[in-house]
Amino acid sequence: MSRLINDDLSPSARVAVAAGVRQVPLSAEQALVHLKRCQAIAVEHAHQSFGPFVKALNHAFDLLIDRAKSNQEVAELSGIQRLFRKNSHELEDYYAGYVAEGFVKFKQHVLSTQFNTGGDGELSLVDNLELEESLVLSGIVQVVDNELAEPLWVLNQRLALINSGQPVVEASNPCAPVQFSESMRKASKLVPMTIPAAKTVLKTFGEHLSRIATEVVGDTNRYLAEQGLLQDLEYRRAKPKVAKREALESEVDALTGGDEKSAVYQSSLLGAIRGLQQTLTSLSQSSQPLGTPVGNVLSNQQMIEALQAVQLQSMMNMPMVSAVSGQVTPMNIAAMQQQLQAQLVDKGRVGENDMHAIDLVGRVFEYMLRDDNLPDSVKAALSYLHTPFLKLAFIDPGFFENPDHPARVLLNNLAEAGIRWVGNDGTIEHNMLTKIRETVDRLLNEFTKDVKVITSVLLDFNSYTKNIVRRQELMEKRAAEKAQGEEKLREVKYRVNQEVMTRTEDKDLPSSILLFLLQPWFDYLSFCLLRFGVESQQWAGALDLVDDLLWAISHKNTSDDVQVQKELIERLPADMQAGFEVIGYDADKAEKLTESIVDILRAAIAQEALAPESAPVRAEALKVVAEKKQSAPVVPINEDVTDEEQRVIDGLKQIEFGTWFEFEGGRRLKVAWYNARTMHYMLVNQVGKKEAMLTGLELARKMIAKTMHIVSGSSKPFFERALEDIYQNLTVPAPKVTEPA
Repeated sequence: MSRLINDDLSPSARVAVAAGVRQVPLSAEQALVHLKRCQAIAVEHAHQSFGPFVKALNHAFDLLIDRAKSNQEVAELSGIQRLFRKNSHELEDYYAGYVAEGFVKFKQHVLSTQFNTGGDGELSLVDNLELEESLVLSGIVQVVDNELAEPLWVLNQRLALINSGQPVVEASNPCAPVQFSESMRKASKLVPMTIPAAKTVLKTFGEHLSRIATEVVGDTNRYLAEQGLLQDLEYRRAKPKVAKREALESEVDALTGGDEKSAVYQSSLLGAIRGLQQTLTSLSQSSQPLGTPVGNVLSNQQMIEALQAVQLQSMMNMPMVSAVSGQVTPMNIAAMQQQLQAQLVDKGRVGENDMHAIDLVGRVFEYMLRDDNLPDSVKAALSYLHTPFLKLAFIDPGFFENPDHPARVLLNNLAEAGIRWVGNDGTIEHNMLTKIRETVDRLLNEFTKDVKVITSVLLDFNSYTKNIVRRQELMEKRAAEKAQGEEKLREVKYRVNQEVMTRTEDKDLPSSILLFLLQPWFDYLSFCLLRFGVESQQWAGALDLVDDLLWAISHKNTSDDVQVQKELIERLPADMQAGFEVIGYDADKAEKLTESIVDILRAAIAQEALAPESAPVRAEALKVVAEKKQSAPVVPINEDVTDEEQRVIDGLKQIEFGTWFEFEGGRRLKVAWYNARTMHYMLVNQVGKKEAMLTGLELARKMIAKTMHIVSGSSKPFFERALEDIYQNLTVPAPKVTEPA
């Protein structure tokens, strides 16, 4: 595959990037400088994201195999799964290579990637596979394009300056989601697949595409803006007539964001729940129905007035904070229903749809009191929102239909804040429990009929949390970056240690050689691997010097070998000195070490015995060797892992960043980052500070011992989790239908 990196530029052209906002297309040399950097960003993210994708794909194939209907299908899918595992490195190289190739095509003005979702009804098997792939990917890409509409538009404008002023759209943008999707489709062609397997591969990739595209587009935009390309560019698009709520949504969305896919999913859940309620009406009606059994159906206004009276009575009779313990006493929902019954008695009967609304709100708050995600103190405080939310269901029936309704966003945000900053061990950050109680209390006091009150309360709460969230995310990001750097350095040092120890073990080497290899040259090897990578000339050259030195210090029997020794004694000192300078090694120590090694080489050429070594030098060399031999492996080797521990470890491989663990005593820590290869998990506390770095096995053993459990295994907002729970509970009592013989 062609690679843009092979193009060369003069040194002057590399720095010929003018400051300020560009209004005209760049010169060819300037465009190439930027394009190469953009390519490097995209390729780097392609490599970084491939490992997590492969792990998720392996799990997806396991699920697909479990659902297989025949042994033949199991064997077929298992074979495809094995091929993906066996060829994962080659697939990664092809995938990244196709991503890089998109930039070559962009430079040549021939990039135009589109999915062919049409068909004429007479497609071959191969064409059917391609059509199915196109249908899957086109849907995935459309969703991600919508999510990234603004940054993609900005990037298109900036790339147009690199593209000789020619307009750029997603199909011709080498950083767009469609390019990564097409690259994955091309790379996966290395493995022969059935249509179900191919769809599984692409759907799994689609679950990762949003994050990949967000990072690539974001990093590329930042780089181009820093280089002066349209720094102050603003995204503008025509607003639909019904979009007045957009400004509000952008303000109120401090903790949770609007998600189109989530909204559609929640809407379908709500529709299914209402269908089940209709079917199970007899089960949802209590033995003592609200109101009177007969008579006129109560109007919305009558229901609102009755609920307002209940709300006021609840505030007086059920104080939120106990005078004795200082703890919040959860609202007694059964007592609230009795009060509502007292308000409605002899006034009429509650209609079926209204009973469904009462039942649905009740189930939401029943789930809240059972939700393990929420600390008990937060559950108790939020339970007092039951009556205001029930009243809202009659004031604004669209409340249930709209996932972006201020009331639902408020409930989601209050729950999320409780999970983040309140613990069952009594830890409370940013005085959050008090703020949650004040927010609930304000809503109880101020909300009568005007929904704008809820919006005002929401804006106030989010203004309080907005800066907290930003500071915490920044702290978590820095902690994660530091942990990644430390983990990378540890992996590099372990790899270097393996390379050196493999070459030196079981050999009686002079102390000067050991000290050189295990101290300054060890650091230089680490630098080359960390900075340039395992495929670089610098890394290969540093290892070659080790091999040449170890070969040259022994006596040779042929004149040709002796001649090579003489050449090496001329070249090696200069190469060693170059490495010393790179790592900033002490000049005096470097000179003494070089002189000692040169003496060893001369003795080898002359086939003379080495001079005796001093005891301190030999002792130091043996000490360094012993330390390197004790170096811990990057991937812990655990021979005593039980089947149960392995099962839990496999489950931990699937958790999301942001998952909360609750330890014995109620302390909560969050997974801010983990290395999927080494299974090291970095845990931060409720303010984003690193608390621990634990292995997957350590976490598994704590979970099995019941000293730790997963608190939040889902990043879904509270209301969505509640609807899922309600749907599952409504389907449980449904009787099984026996199919006719």
